[in-house]
Order: sequence, then C-alpha cells, then structure tokens
Amino acid sequence: MVIHLATDHAGLEHKDAVLAWLEQEGFEVVDHGAKDFVSDDDFPDFISKAAAAVSAAAESSRGIIFGGSGQGEAMMANRFPHVRAAVFYGG
Repeated sequence: MVIHLATDHAGLEHKDAVLAWLEQEGFEVVDHGAKDFVSDDDFPDFISKAAAAVSAAAESSRGIIFGGSGQGEAMMANRFPHVRAAVFYGG
C-alpha cells in the first residue's frame, strides 16, 4: 500500500508531521509537495498530482491531502476517477 501526500503552504506543517509518522511506521509514502513554504503557491498544483497517482493505482494506494479549509482540495481530488475525498476537521 502506497500513501500519497499533498498540500499547499497552508497544510505544510501537518503534512510533514504525518509524513514523518508514516515513514516511521514503515509505510511507503510519496510526497507530492509542497516541500517548502511559499505563501502564494496554489493547491491544485499539488493535490492534482496526488489524486492522479491514487486514481492510477486505486487498488494499491491511498491519499491524504491537506490545505486551508480543505473544501477546494477535496473538490480538486474528487475530479479524478476512483478518488473519493472528504473533508475532516479535528482530532
């Protein structure tokens, strides 16, 4: 099982923390970015890469995407076949 991660600048800290935990637990992880804080980056650039990867290997991969509100990120991901993204807030 491959886990694909993606975010824009708004979710960078959370993505990096989840990435470190997943790798520590032995998961195969692909980081689609963002990798550096750039305040004017655009979430579709990153979310679309992760969603396309999950779509291409839906039986053997999953994705976790991060962002500001999460609404736009989920809408972007849901444009891809075999991808079902939902927004989650909280613990």
